[in-house]
Amino acid sequence: MRCLRKKMSQVFSLTHRYKRTLQAMAVGTFVIYMTLVLYQNVYGYSSGGNSVQELQYNSVDSQTAQDVISKRDSSANSANGNKNNVIDSASPSVVGQSAVRSRAGLPHISSYPTRFDKSYYDYQMGQLSVTGTPKPPTTELDDLLISVKTTKGYHDTRLEMIIKTWYQLAKEQTWFFTDTDDQHYQKMTNGHMVNTNCSQGHFRKALCCKMGREFEFFLDSAKKWWCHFDDDNYVNVPRLVRLLDEYSPTQDWYLGKPSISSPLEIFLDNTKSSTEVNKKVTFWFATGGAGFCISRALALKMLPIAGSGKFVAIGDKIRFPDDVTMGFIIEHILNVPLTVVDAFHSHLEPMEFIRPETFHDQVSFSYARMKNEWNVVKVDGFDLKTDPKRIYSLHCHLYPFFSICPKTIKRR
Repeated sequence: MRCLRKKMSQVFSLTHRYKRTLQAMAVGTFVIYMTLVLYQNVYGYSSGGNSVQELQYNSVDSQTAQDVISKRDSSANSANGNKNNVIDSASPSVVGQSAVRSRAGLPHISSYPTRFDKSYYDYQMGQLSVTGTPKPPTTELDDLLISVKTTKGYHDTRLEMIIKTWYQLAKEQTWFFTDTDDQHYQKMTNGHMVNTNCSQGHFRKALCCKMGREFEFFLDSAKKWWCHFDDDNYVNVPRLVRLLDEYSPTQDWYLGKPSISSPLEIFLDNTKSSTEVNKKVTFWFATGGAGFCISRALALKMLPIAGSGKFVAIGDKIRFPDDVTMGFIIEHILNVPLTVVDAFHSHLEPMEFIRPETFHDQVSFSYARMKNEWNVVKVDGFDLKTDPKRIYSLHCHLYPFFSICPKTIKRR
């Protein structure tokens, strides 16, 4: 009996020790949990990846395009004290639709509200205490299909500059539409060279042929936006993404800028009526030399009219080149007005008048040789012999951390 009581006492003592151990572990777990909760409330968690400050000094070779875009947007806003974020407080949909439909004048959108880039927003969420849920971005970089029209004679000059500069910010989204096979640049662009099999040259048939191929390529994609540019354009990719984020791809949008001061007037042969032989048609068009963007909703409406090679046929009918044909289809046939965005620029306007402090607000730039002078932006950087078109200098002004940029350029 005594032996039994002794064994029972040992079992009870052992169970009691286990119980105390479990209680101690529970208390320790609770303390650790509360410590983590308090730490999160005070300091927050990082969203992962490089912070905005760290990214500013990193080489672009080790960063994704979206990281670079996030860095550029945030640094641009802080540099200007957010003065240029919103010039017109009205919604672009209000400005664009009502002003153009009145035909009293084209709507001009000089600047746009700047959204939080997703990666930058995620970073800020870990650093700041917020009480509301901001509207998530509707357009990301991967929602775009950027097409660049080029030709064999410009591969080694214009294409080379693009690939070394802004193309690096949108390598997966940018496609080059040319008129020949080129294995060298096919490799450099990771298969993003499209041989349209169109004629070489700068005449209506060849231009409309390539534009039609670009349009059909976009229709076959799953992208929300199609943005066309020429091979003499520099595209400020972060600004382009921010611009499109202010518009809905599920609505009809035709964004760009005309190169003429009044609507184009053309006369169409009317074979159906003997009393009205020539019909005058008036419409605006966005010049292809500055670039333009079309929403997917609008492209789907264009499909029955311009798809399956019909784009070229319409160009032949009106006897005008590709950008005019695009405006004719959208404004005249579909009755969708052009929304003018002043941030698009072609070589038909003086580039020197674009002030360097506004470079980050622009979507596209261009260049051209006029007689004995270059029509180019005025920007410091490479010497004129090395960079007469100022594209490398412009790129390094916006993104000085690229490996091609001189080390003497001050990092922003």
